[in-house]
Amino acid sequence: MTVAAELVAALRARGWTLGVAESLTGGAVASEIVSVPGASEVLLGGIVSYASEVKHTLLGVDAQLLEAAGAVHPNVAAQMADGVRRAVAVGDRPADVGIGTTGIAGPDSPDGQPVGTVHIGVVTPTAHAVRSFVFPGSRGEIREQARDAAILAVLEAVRE
Repeated sequence: MTVAAELVAALRARGWTLGVAESLTGGAVASEIVSVPGASEVLLGGIVSYASEVKHTLLGVDAQLLEAAGAVHPNVAAQMADGVRRAVAVGDRPADVGIGTTGIAGPDSPDGQPVGTVHIGVVTPTAHAVRSFVFPGSRGEIREQARDAAILAVLEAVRE
């Protein structure tokens, strides 16, 4: 069973729904999850918020944080994860779980942080967490590692 399949099963077992907010992963996290049969029972939707303005307007990431720290910051990932829960709400019910990915896949860094810097935010009804990494490799390899780390991070949070 893949990690994505384990995540779908764990969400289903808890009766929880999921929203995904992605920047550097560009939809890869949501794509991996929807490759699992039955994902439609738990995944409400995903948002690719590549531009900082979209992170602010659609996900509610604090504009002052974006201005001061840039888009690649642990608090941005956390706010993306929290914001996507509301953004994909069905009626008045937000997603139970939100995940946010932000980082620098390269080949260059626009702000001096190391290429491969990735922050993954996860918000559940019982926890808020951010994991930070510096992944090695090419742009594609960094994005794949970020995708896999994001799915694993949310699986671990759902299992707690």
